[in-house]
Amino acid sequence: MTNWQATRPTTDQARAWARVRANLRESAGARLFDQWLKPMELIEGDEPDTVRLALPSAFATNWVRSHYADRLHLEFKAVLPEVRSVVIETRAPSKVARLTSVETFDATPASRAVAAAPVQPVEADEQPSLFGGPAPTPAPAPRQTRAKAAAAAPVAAAPAPALRVPADRPPLDPRLTFDRFVVDSSNRVAFNAALSLAEPGPPRFSPLFLHGGTGQGKTHLMHAIAHAFLESHPEAVVLCMSAERFMFDFVAAMRARDTHSFKSRLRSADLLLIDDLQFIAGKDSTQEEFFHTVNELVGAGKRLVISADRSPQSLDGVEPRIIGRLGAGLVADIKAPDLTLRRTILNRKVADLPEIQVPTDVLDLLASRIRGNIRELEGALNRVVAYAQLTGDKIDMEFAVATLGEVLRGAQRRITIDEIQKLVSRHFELKPLDLVSARRARAIARPRQIAMYLAKRLTTRSLPEIGRKFGGRDHSTVIYAVRKIEELRDTDRDIDNAVRVLMKELEG
Repeated sequence: MTNWQATRPTTDQARAWARVRANLRESAGARLFDQWLKPMELIEGDEPDTVRLALPSAFATNWVRSHYADRLHLEFKAVLPEVRSVVIETRAPSKVARLTSVETFDATPASRAVAAAPVQPVEADEQPSLFGGPAPTPAPAPRQTRAKAAAAAPVAAAPAPALRVPADRPPLDPRLTFDRFVVDSSNRVAFNAALSLAEPGPPRFSPLFLHGGTGQGKTHLMHAIAHAFLESHPEAVVLCMSAERFMFDFVAAMRARDTHSFKSRLRSADLLLIDDLQFIAGKDSTQEEFFHTVNELVGAGKRLVISADRSPQSLDGVEPRIIGRLGAGLVADIKAPDLTLRRTILNRKVADLPEIQVPTDVLDLLASRIRGNIRELEGALNRVVAYAQLTGDKIDMEFAVATLGEVLRGAQRRITIDEIQKLVSRHFELKPLDLVSARRARAIARPRQIAMYLAKRLTTRSLPEIGRKFGGRDHSTVIYAVRKIEELRDTDRDIDNAVRVLMKELEG
């Protein structure tokens, strides 16, 4: 019996992986599967309810996470209902420890019925990897196996005693650490608060309540806190889940008449992280249990981190006593990223993809057009890079606009050519009429070219329309102006700074 418990996760996951690969090959098509999914390998993991997949490059890992994370989770869940999360990571091919290959999957009639069931759609914001759950402690190897291993192994010094690793260790995203979080004025308070809560010693405050819009970095900070806390407290019990998962698990425990196990599990945590608290609004019994959980953890001097898309006072449908308890800790908001932060985030993202060249003007376009959501910003970059690899085309401004047409139009604030002309005139101390006049002096021609460049970058107007707004000039004149400013931005620091300042002001 002990031997079966130790080997079953490996065998079952390998068989499930063979089935999942076959489904992906059929649904994705040969070209996409061979390009992106075929290199993916199933690797050994410590938790039987977590599937770990590895890819040989950071770019491939990012692409699969963006496009197939939810699909992979659903595919594994259909074959192995006990799977709670699928972790996708980057490992060099030589370091990937593959599980035993299973080419065929001998499914029972029941499991075939489950696998054939239609896949239900998952909301884009759901992140199964956040849901940490209890994992059974692996059973020790049989005595006979240990004896053989001992006889075959060379004589060595006695190993140091191993640390006790708790079963409730959540599958954290290895990318989401403090050193990879880009800090500026919009998120500095939240970052410093998260850093402080993760430090060793008694917490200075608890709970920490993080709030901000979707895709602003709340999840990143929560994972970073867990990473740092586990690094300094390897034996700590850390739980990370969404408020929706909290509710589902609590309701399931009530139906099973086993709420004691649910309460013991959560209240034994040294660090509890709960995402998207707004989902328990109006759920009275869940709020009752949540309130007592918060009280127990805070009263015991433990760490608690909660996030939501709005401040505690703005959480409609949440009991006042919960709002008061959350407000007694530290509340930190994360504001929408400004242009400088968005550009810095893109630079960090591109640095993770050394095999890909993304021109500066394309990064400027993404940073200037996609303003409110870091997740959408990174997704747009991933889309451009992925399309370039799939088509073999070079990434340039024309390719990026064609690939992200609807995304850019949806994210764009309506900036008019009149606004651009007025701002450029004021910046260079000219009259607006100078930009549409026939005068060709460099003191006027250069600002006019900059204004044309900005009109092409920041509006949806066609080249002939832009030419007409600048004194009836031909579209070829606009093309020349755009190319000239692109060249000068690479060689003339003053021109580049002027363009950046004007773009930032137009955005604001």
